[in-house]
Amino acid sequence: MLGKDTLKRHAALVDRMATRVGVDLESAAIDGEISIDQISQAVLRCSDCSNPGHCEQFLGQPAQDRKTPEYCRNTALFDRLTSISESECNG
Repeated sequence: MLGKDTLKRHAALVDRMATRVGVDLESAAIDGEISIDQISQAVLRCSDCSNPGHCEQFLGQPAQDRKTPEYCRNTALFDRLTSISESECNG
């Protein structure tokens, strides 16, 4: 079972990565684009990562683009939410 500190660390990483790629998870949840359960699953997927320290370093660097690193376990989720956000802006 994951400890509270581990879950908090990965919840912060998920939130920071979402922000990095242009997704506001709170707004997405309010708008019904993602459920709280899906956010929880994203945190659990993140907690399975073998090198969260690398992710923290990645997030600490200036953004080159709005993409996740290739190893991110939540890329598909962020891509889906980004495409929803972009279609709303262009619609």
